[in-house]
Amino acid sequence: MSKLNERTVKIVGVPMDLGASRRGTDLGPGALRAAGIDSALRQLGFEIGSQSDIHVPSCEALQGFGDKSARFEQEILQVCRDLSISVEEIMNNGSTPLVLGGDHAIAMGTIAGIANHCAAKSKKFGVVWFDAHGDMNTPQSSPSGNIHGMPLAHLLGIDGCSDALSSIAINSPMLSPENVALVGIRDIDAGEAKLVRDSGINVWTMADIDAKGMPQVVKEVLQVVNVDTDGFHLSFDVDGLDPEVVAGVGTTVPGGVNFREAHFMLEEFAATQNMMSMEIVELNPLLDNCNQSAKNMVHLVASAFGKTIL
Repeated sequence: MSKLNERTVKIVGVPMDLGASRRGTDLGPGALRAAGIDSALRQLGFEIGSQSDIHVPSCEALQGFGDKSARFEQEILQVCRDLSISVEEIMNNGSTPLVLGGDHAIAMGTIAGIANHCAAKSKKFGVVWFDAHGDMNTPQSSPSGNIHGMPLAHLLGIDGCSDALSSIAINSPMLSPENVALVGIRDIDAGEAKLVRDSGINVWTMADIDAKGMPQVVKEVLQVVNVDTDGFHLSFDVDGLDPEVVAGVGTTVPGGVNFREAHFMLEEFAATQNMMSMEIVELNPLLDNCNQSAKNMVHLVASAFGKTIL
């Protein structure tokens, strides 16, 4: 696998808030662009290919939300299918996808595209899922019906999930639990906790980070996503960070990863040269102060793509 700075980065915006209960994550891609995410990568020596956005219908343009146990399922399914095609094409052309969300439901599309690309080349990949939440509810267990709380369950093919959302990629399930690392969780629904425990994925809660320290946790995470794989995807939910780092989030949970811990984690990911793609989700500029959350995220993305202090 070639080094990141020898590749072109293709930025794809997915302005979607259909998976969440609060409006505003559809503005996330614009906020990150306004904060200079493309120029930060150019300063690191990357070529930034032409940028594109996936079409997402607005809530107001739709006639209701459909099944209350999986709100806007059909619309989210179409967005994820379109995103999957875009991500697969980017990777087939030898570039690195950087997907800007949007709520976390978009991960089903991003990872479906990666899965299709890897399947065609008989490759395996791991996933780091950085999040305050497990995102492993099913329509039956979810207290809200919001699909942004369900994507990891669908990617793993957990019983009770939507057949359509679970099979966006050619092969289903799209992820193998042994190569998934769920990092930073601290807010899990009661019914969801059993699903997480029974799934077989590798989990590091904030209590684990407190007890072991971020360096040890990162070492363990990389052993999971790099062993017997050809690289890993980073699905980065900004609510995994402490609200002091990113305030522009609709589902803030105190006691998250701090700024320096996040920088260290991402610097270590970059040092492996095995990160094949990244997505940023759940940034809500409507809840932010002068776009500071997006500016902080640009610094963190730079670390993920190889920026170091010296």
